[in-house]
Parts: sequence; structure tokens; C-alpha cells
Amino acid sequence: RFGAVARGGLRWSDRPQDFRTEVLGLVKAQQVKNAVIVPVGAKGGFVPKQLPTGDDRNAWFEEGRESYKVFINSLLDVTDNLDGADLIAPENVVRLDGDDPYLVVAADKGTATFSDTANAISQSRDFWLDDAFASGGSAGYDHKKMGITARGGWEAVKRHFREMDWDIQTQPFTVVGCGDMSGDVFGNGMLLSEQIKLVAAFDHRDIFIDPDPDPATSFAERKRLFEMGRSSWKDYDEALISKGGGVFSRSQKALQISQEIRDVLDIAKSRVSPFELITAILKADADLLWFGGIGTYVRAPQESDADVGDRANDAVRITTDDLRVKVIGEGANLGVTQKARIAFGLGGGRVNSDAIDNSAGVNSSDVEVNIKIALGAAVRAGKLKIKARNTLLASMTDEVTDLVLRNNYQQTLALSIAERRGLAETEFQARFMADLEGRGLLDRAVEDLPDPIALSDRIADGKPLTRPELAVLLAYAKITLFDDLLATDVPDDPYFERDLIGYFPSKMQKKYASEIGDHRLRREIVATFLANSMINRGGPVFVNRLVDQTGASLADIARAYAATRAAFDMPSINAAIDALDTKIGGLTQVDLYKRVQDLLWRQTPWFLRYADFSEGIGAVAETYRKGIATLAKSLDTYLEPQAVARRDAAKTGLADVGVPDALAKQLADMEMLEAATDVIRIAENTASKLSVAAKIYFGIGSTFGTDTLMAAMSDHAADDYFDRVALNQAMVAVATAQRRIAETVIADHGTGAKAIDAWQDSIGVRGARTREMVSGLSTDANLSVSKFSVAAAMLGDLAPA
Repeated sequence: RFGAVARGGLRWSDRPQDFRTEVLGLVKAQQVKNAVIVPVGAKGGFVPKQLPTGDDRNAWFEEGRESYKVFINSLLDVTDNLDGADLIAPENVVRLDGDDPYLVVAADKGTATFSDTANAISQSRDFWLDDAFASGGSAGYDHKKMGITARGGWEAVKRHFREMDWDIQTQPFTVVGCGDMSGDVFGNGMLLSEQIKLVAAFDHRDIFIDPDPDPATSFAERKRLFEMGRSSWKDYDEALISKGGGVFSRSQKALQISQEIRDVLDIAKSRVSPFELITAILKADADLLWFGGIGTYVRAPQESDADVGDRANDAVRITTDDLRVKVIGEGANLGVTQKARIAFGLGGGRVNSDAIDNSAGVNSSDVEVNIKIALGAAVRAGKLKIKARNTLLASMTDEVTDLVLRNNYQQTLALSIAERRGLAETEFQARFMADLEGRGLLDRAVEDLPDPIALSDRIADGKPLTRPELAVLLAYAKITLFDDLLATDVPDDPYFERDLIGYFPSKMQKKYASEIGDHRLRREIVATFLANSMINRGGPVFVNRLVDQTGASLADIARAYAATRAAFDMPSINAAIDALDTKIGGLTQVDLYKRVQDLLWRQTPWFLRYADFSEGIGAVAETYRKGIATLAKSLDTYLEPQAVARRDAAKTGLADVGVPDALAKQLADMEMLEAATDVIRIAENTASKLSVAAKIYFGIGSTFGTDTLMAAMSDHAADDYFDRVALNQAMVAVATAQRRIAETVIADHGTGAKAIDAWQDSIGVRGARTREMVSGLSTDANLSVSKFSVAAAMLGDLAPA
């Protein structure tokens, strides 16, 4: 097992006065970004002190490379190494932490072409990772060719627009941005939809403006510039720019601009400085602001330029009060400060954070390194030649891309669901933050999260946490869960073998199954998958909610989650909802995911309370999966008329908003099938057939009206945290009472048609009084948590322990 696993980009900084501030900001983003991958966040930066002057760019570049070599060698000087299974500590180094030979470096600004250099140093020093030390390079995945960072950010952008019922892959939209077509993130990003109308963009050299762009013509020209390699906006064919537009050099003191530019950017003057023109671009009334270049250009009103720590862009920076775009996509790091993101979100703007939007690059690097570690074992065993390994790596590029983008899709979805729940989740979020603070894991001021007083004010104003704030909670939930899972034996459960194998591309899964199974980071990969799955599907406060609700250990929560997910076949349901992208309303689609999440929230505690995991997760998951599938086939046989009517109404409502019939039925049935776990347990406890247990269980429900009661409890809005806990406990009590009564009926009165009647006769007036109480709630116009609690207690009194 490894200790703290670290990876991160190494940046060639051009900010010698404040590069430490620059790296600190990047480290914070990296820690959040790395929540989707195996290692913890890390960042590094170096400033070459003896760069040559003059116009010799090659000499300048090579001096930077020499500085990079010094940096890399210095890192390896203090890093543990491996010789087979034996750890080799660095000479003359005092180690205050545990053994940790895992150090991987990734490209960042200025070092995108240095991967081969780093790998050559790794190989010359016999570092155990060989050419897996630096991702990319001649035998790795070229991020720019893959367009992976931009494509990950585009998943976020598409989701923002999709939830406005806007398909940016088929409907035109306007864009302004920072970057040029030779850049990885900006260049690739501006080729991800043929509907882009790029009105204006700037980089460190030039300003490009096309007041009324033709999507098809401009797309083709942007593609030409991208394929040129080292292009600039000066290479854009000005004959293809709409009337009044052009390319302007930032080196000029003043620029004469046309009426068309003044109109599209709302500029009053005809003569402006380059700084003024860039500021106008950032303030433009456009649909999307896409950051693909270096620099921080937007701050919050309460921040100063000094607070931002990017002096090079002080002259052009704006505040969120000036923003008029609908969506911000941060393909590049630190385009917007966190305070500005929050302010933009509070004002109705759509933004995540750079750590969410551009995580695909580091995710891709992580997958590459882990693939190389697995295949490296095959190479050492003589099972695979290096040349064949390189061919295999290249052939898996598309699948690696798909695996990575899946994380971007799911992470942004998790934020959308949490955002959609709004104030209903705020108290749980408050408790989660307080718990992290109590463990010394969170500093709210550092992460720009509201303190308890500020949060209370937000709640009073009806303003829940914004997406950027939820993004921080999402990351902390994953990071802490990953660490906690590694401290348990959960990652060692054979059930997760399929997920370990599934982490790798299909071409590796069978042929190199043994190498994957013996992977040095096997446990970390499983823990990462599980942490991502639990938080993406359950939400940022999922685990904390269950700890509050049940007092269970984290290991047990993880097992119960895995069993719930498999038993109810949630991956296939979510996949069917995924397929509805742009086919139904965006927020309607989010609400479908909420239904599945509700089921997860209610059923995971059930497995925590009642499932026996002594034989592993797999046995529990398969038992309940089979039982639920069996009950689903004949559900109408057991449901009472009221329940059937409610289910059919739900199905019709789903169909009316465009949900396909098959999925509408599955989602409508899902609520009724929540009882399936209790039915399966009744069958086990009484040695009865599943059909018999179902008949008695649902018969009890019909007798006392518990179906209607549970539906009312589910629909009841409880704003106070403790009211919600009490309501949840009442629902558990009702379900438990119904199950115990069914077991008593079977044990004492058999399974015949008159069994329930015989049991009612045996309890006499108590049963009649309880029936009257519960049925009265169905017509009560003033339902409350206390009334539900009384009903649950009365049902419990009828059920022997």
C-alpha cells in the first residue's frame, strides 16, 4: 500500500514576483480536480532565472527546458523508489512521513512538450515508473490531439445550456473568450460545435472581433488555424470576417473601431485602447464566455485586484456586476476567482469552477499512468514488447477519452441535482461543513464557503448554495471518503473486481486481467471508483446524511450503497435517463435523476439495518436483485387499486413530459418496488415463497392504508432538519411495523385468504383504532410530522419485536 499518492502539473511560471501565489491557487484547484482520480492534488512551479534576451525563441525555450530538468531531478532526489517489491529510500534525506514511491508529473503551462524530457530523466535514474512518470509524450496520450481538457469542459457547458433547453450542438449561440486557435483548450474548445458564433476573443498578442459571424464559414477558418499549429489571430483570413470586424494588435496604443464593433460590444467611443477593447469583450452580451488562456479576468465586487494576485491583467479585469453572459466555461485554470463565481451564481449566472470544468486533462493523465503501470508488469514478464505496448496504447485512445468524459458528465450532473434540490439540502450541507471543520479538514474562509451566520442569512433570503460552492463540497466529500475507504477493508471485497477491471479499456480487460488484479494501486483505484460513484449518485452530503441517520460506519455505508445500486439496477435506469439528453426538458431530466437518488437515499439505510454482509457484497446484491426483478414482473398482482391508480397516474405524468413508455413504467414502478426489500426479508424469515410474502405484505398495507400514509409522508415538506429526521424515522417505523405484522400473520395464521382477518380478530379493538387513525390521515388537510409519528407508533404497537 502507498501512503499519500500525489500527482499534478508542473508549470513554467512567468510571474517571478508572485509565482508562489500562482501555485497556491493552482494547488487548491488541483486538490478539488483530483477528487475524480486516484492521487491527491499537487502542483509545482519553477521560474527560470537566466532566460536569454533577444528574439531567439529556441534559445529561450531550451533554457526553460534546462530549468525544468533541474526541477525534475530535485524532485526525484527526495522521492522513494522501488526495486521490485523493495522500497529504496533516497540517500541523505530525513523522511518524516511514511514510505511513498508514487510521484507522477503532468504537463502544465509551458511544459506541455516536456514529458519525454521528464521520462528520460526517470529512465536514466531507474525510477520505478519508467515512462509512466510523466504522462503524454511520444508514448502517451497527447492531450491537445485528444482535445481532452476542452472536451471535458464542453460537457459542463453543454449541461448548462441543456438545462436552459438549448442544444448548442444544433442551435447557434454566441461566444466570447480568452485564447487563440493554436492553444489546446481554446483551440479545441472552439471546434466542439459547428454552431459557435465566435464574436470576439483575445490572447496575449492580438484581439479578434467578428461582429456577425457565419457559423459554417468561421468554423472552417478556425479549424484551419488550429491545424496550422503555431498560429495566431493574425493568420485569420480577414476576408472571412463580417463587416466592420478585424484583428488588432495589443501592442498598439490606440485602436480605431467600426460602428459594427461598437454596436456588438456596446462601446460608445470610436477610438479605444487595447485594454478597453478587451474589457468590452469580457462585458459582452453573449451566450458563453469561454476561458482557454492564462490569466484571471473576473473578480467579485468585494475583491480588489491585489486580492486576485494576477498583476499582469489588472488593467482589463472586470467584476461580476459587469458580466452579461449566460454561461461561463473555465477550460483554463483561474479564469474567474471563486468569490466571483459565487457572485455570478447568486445573480443567476451558470458556472461551476475551473476544477470541475477542466478536470478531464488530469483524469486522462491518471488513466494513462495506471494503464502503463499495468502494462509495465506485462513488459517485465516478457508478455508484451514495448513497441506492441505503444501500439496498444494508441489503439485505446478513443475509449480512454470516453471513460474520462464520463466523469465530467456525472460530476456536473451531481451538481445539477444538488442545485435543483435547493434549500431543502442546506441544513445537511451545513452539518457536513461543520463535521469537516471538526475533523480539521476544512477552512471555510480559504474555500470561500459561508460561515454559519452567513449561511443562515442566505437561507433567510431564500438563496441556497451556488454551483461553485457545491463543487467544493462535492470535492471534499470525495476526497475525505476516498481516504476513509482506504482505511477499511471495503476495497478488498471481491465484488469490486468488476469495477477495477472496468476502470481500464476493454482491450486490456481480458488479456491483462492478472496484471490489473495485481496493480500496485489496486485498492486506490477501487476506492476512487467507489467514492466517485457514491458522491456522484448520492450527492455531496450523502455519506454524512447516512451517518446522521443511522450511526453506521463508513465501511458499512459503502457496502449498503453498493448493494442498493445493484439490487435496483440503478446504472441501467440512469443510463436510460442519460439517453434523453436534449430530448426532454433539461430540468425535467434532472428531476428524473432525483427520483433515482430518492430511492438510493431511502433504500441504502434499509440495507444498513437489515442486510448481512458476512459473505460479501456480491451475495447480498444478487439475492435482492433477483427478488426485486421477480416482483417487478408481477407487481400488479399484489398492488391494491389505490396503489395501482397512483402508479398509473405517475406513469402518465412522465409520458406527458416526453419520457418513453418503458422508462416511464420503470420509474413509476420504482416507488412501489421500494417495498420489495421488506418482502424478500419476510420470505427469508418465514421460509415462504416470495409471492406469498408479497401477498400478505401488501394485504396488510391495504388493510391499514399504509400505502397512502407512506405516499403522504414522502410528499410532506419538512423544512426543519430535525423534523426531516423525525419524518424519516416515522417512515422507517411504518415499514418495519408492516413487515413484522406480515411475519406474525404468516407465523401464527398461515398464508390463506383469511390469514389477515384471523390476525385482526386476535388483536381486537387495537387494530380497529389504528385503522381509524391511519385512514383519517388520508383526508387530513393539516398533516404534520407529529401526526405521522403517532400513526407510526400505533402501527408499531401492533407489531411484535
